[in-house]
Amino acid sequence: MKNKMLTVVSCIMLFVPWTILPLRTFQWALEMPTAEIIISSYAAFMIFSGIFTSISYAKAKVRNRIMKLCLIVNVLYAVFGVVAFGLMYLPQIM
Repeated sequence: MKNKMLTVVSCIMLFVPWTILPLRTFQWALEMPTAEIIISSYAAFMIFSGIFTSISYAKAKVRNRIMKLCLIVNVLYAVFGVVAFGLMYLPQIM
């Protein structure tokens, strides 16, 4: 039962980052401080989902086909989340 729950949570995490697309159609979501907060929140969630899925796969040994797909996609999301943070905050540091 635990393995199925971890798989379901990882699958749900696949679709959450795509909710930014309809959210960004609103005018208030395009203004500077709000846009930065939204993008940072989504990037942090994507990094968290990659870490969660990796830990579920490695430590909890949830190794089914769906989880393997979730692992690949969520790790790619995590990489893109790190890149998004880098693009947003690296110019401010330098």
